[in-house]
Order: sequence, then C-alpha cells, then structure tokens
Amino acid sequence: MSTLRVDNLSKEFGGVHAVQNLSFELAAGSVHSIIGPNGAGKTTLLNLLTGVYQPSAGRIFFDGRDLTGAPAHGFAAAGIGRTFQNLQIFANMTALENVMTGRHLRERCSLWSTMLRTPALARAERESREQSMQLLRFVGLADYADAGADSMPYGALKRLEIARAIAGGPRFLLLDEPAAGLNPTESMEIGELIRQLARGGTTVVLVEHNMKLVMGVSDRIVVLDYGRKLCEGTAEEVRSDPRVIEAYLGAATDEVAHA
Repeated sequence: MSTLRVDNLSKEFGGVHAVQNLSFELAAGSVHSIIGPNGAGKTTLLNLLTGVYQPSAGRIFFDGRDLTGAPAHGFAAAGIGRTFQNLQIFANMTALENVMTGRHLRERCSLWSTMLRTPALARAERESREQSMQLLRFVGLADYADAGADSMPYGALKRLEIARAIAGGPRFLLLDEPAAGLNPTESMEIGELIRQLARGGTTVVLVEHNMKLVMGVSDRIVVLDYGRKLCEGTAEEVRSDPRVIEAYLGAATDEVAHA
C-alpha cells in the first residue's frame, strides 16, 4: 500500500517559518485532512508535497522513495496529483478538453506518430476522449462536456478541476479547499465525490476550512498551527482536543466543536 511520509519538514521564506519540523505519515486507502487557522501553513505544505516548493529542511518519501528536491512533474509522475486553491482551468477550452489535458502523463504516442498522424495516434485520441468523458460523468458534469469552461458555474468548475486532476491517475490526490465558495448543497456533493474517490482506491488529502465537510469525510486529521503539528487523530479526537479549540478561537471554535 502506498504511503506518503514527511520527516522534520520545514520551509522558510526569509525569516518566516511557514512549516516547522513537521513529521507525519499518510496511509493509502483513506481520507486525510489537514486543517488549521489562516496562516497555519496548510497550502505551503501542499506545495511542498507536490514539488511546487522545495523544503528548507527535512525529507519527503512516497512508497519509500525519497522525492525531496524533485520537481513538480516528478511528484506527478510518482502518482501524486492535486487541485489548487484558486481555480487553474483553461477558460478557452471545453470541459472535455480540460479533462483531456490532465491525461498527458498517460499518453504513450511517439513523436513520429504525432507528426505523421498515424492510426495509433487516432486510437489514442479516441481513447483519451472516451476516458475523459467517463470522468465527466463520474463528477456529474456530462451535460457540460462541450460547454466552454468560461460559461460554466463556479461549483461546476470546482468539480471540473477534480476531474482533470484524476485524469492523470494519481494514487494520492491533494485537494486544496475544494469547497471554498460553494453553497451547502454543492459542498455536500464535493463530500460525496471525495468518498467515491476513496472507495475507488484513491487516497485523498484534503485542505479545507469547511469543518462540517472535514469532520464528515476524514479518517484522520492533522491540525497545524503556525507551521507546526498541533495534534493528529480521528475526527472525534480532534474535535474534542482543547488545543484545537483554543487555536481556532471565537466563532471558528464553535464550528470545530459542533461539526
């Protein structure tokens, strides 16, 4: 079973310690959430776990392989995919074309096949369209297949980005605030999509401020505060931990305690 492990991971920006001596292990076949107040280092951590940032110290291992210092495409090739806090959609493409771009790691046609437009290339393109269409059905966007991304509602674009991310066949999928800006119904749909992904064998790592969603889908939760691990455990353990309640403060405390 695949595992993602970090040992004493740190990231500094000038004098700012965004992530400090962080260690944990994420096991395959489950949903892990990373939560914490604003500025806790959550998105910085995702950027480290996908090669967008290079760590200042510490190591990152995936399936026992040391990925520390690897570029983003190296993490993707190893089987780690992600979405972003701010949508990264190609607005000038259709929904189907957006998903097809996510399959580039799976394409195996040679340069000659591409240049000569061989039957092998035609078969590969047909397969890519068919597989991408299946993913649109999976996320509930089949009706948008030929729609321009710039004409789609925000909630649909959130699911489109997930479809594109899973098109590359990642074993670990990191979702950066997939429910941000969504209404309660749309957030519930994202939650069900996360559960379906986990049931299908994709390990999901979730960064999210929607505590109802986090508590409803997570098998394990890591709580960060000022770049450090505050605690780790099940939803019930985290919900009742006084350190978590104190870190969130005020109205957010009620949200954690009653999620």
